[in-house]
Amino acid sequence: MIKGDRLRKLRKEKGLNQTELGNLVGVKKSEICLYELEKRNPSLETIVDFINIFDVSADYLLGTDVKAHVFTNDDVRNYTLTTEEMIFIEELKKEKLIYNILLDNPYRGIELIKTKIG
Repeated sequence: MIKGDRLRKLRKEKGLNQTELGNLVGVKKSEICLYELEKRNPSLETIVDFINIFDVSADYLLGTDVKAHVFTNDDVRNYTLTTEEMIFIEELKKEKLIYNILLDNPYRGIELIKTKIG
């Protein structure tokens, strides 16, 4: 699944409306709308067209542009994060109390957040 918000941002930065982008990749405006809402996946050919039109990587469109390797004891786990997720983590680190609660006990931290949000 491509990141719809990223596709929308790229389209607008290029000054294209959904119809114009659809014409460039050979799909209808409604298809572009569904891609941007993440309700439908574009074909591989269409993704390649987006890459060429916007001069971005597939990783960027797919939201896999930041890779993290987590080392624990004898295990290495690989995670893929979006740039937006990395920015969120960096901002969260600035809030020491909240950050430490979440690190100390992530499940408790999530429950606290849920009760505050509703």
